[in-house]
Amino acid sequence: MKCPYCMNSETKVLDKRETEGEDVTRRRRECLKCGKRFTTYERVEMVDLLVLKKDGKGEQFSREKVIGGMLKACEKRPIGRDKIEKAVDEIEAALRKKNTTEVKSSLIGELVMKKLKKLDKVAYIRFASVYRDFTDITSFHKELKQLLREKER
Repeated sequence: MKCPYCMNSETKVLDKRETEGEDVTRRRRECLKCGKRFTTYERVEMVDLLVLKKDGKGEQFSREKVIGGMLKACEKRPIGRDKIEKAVDEIEAALRKKNTTEVKSSLIGELVMKKLKKLDKVAYIRFASVYRDFTDITSFHKELKQLLREKER
């Protein structure tokens, strides 16, 4: 690791700590040439996921897009951002467990709907109305009837 002050490559690690989620290692270092101290963070580099859209095009997976969609669905609902981020963590983990780096956007949409259904039924209906492209009140009614049937079980 190069010193950010003098660019010397000889440093020593003074302290090493895992972060709360244990996905990042924090190291406090000291340069052996200039004596200045600095902190580095080490994390596993994940393989990029490619999302295959309905039109056949591919784009890089974006946590921010998934969080944004869920936040929009949960707007003015009693769902904290921490719960949404946890749900997105679980969705991303499920995608990364697949034996491929290419995932269909429809799979992501279904995983989001499954998480929203558990978090908040209103947010679920909001997301479903856009995701499933509800065109009239009948579409809403059909989805609501399905939710009510599941609730009765």
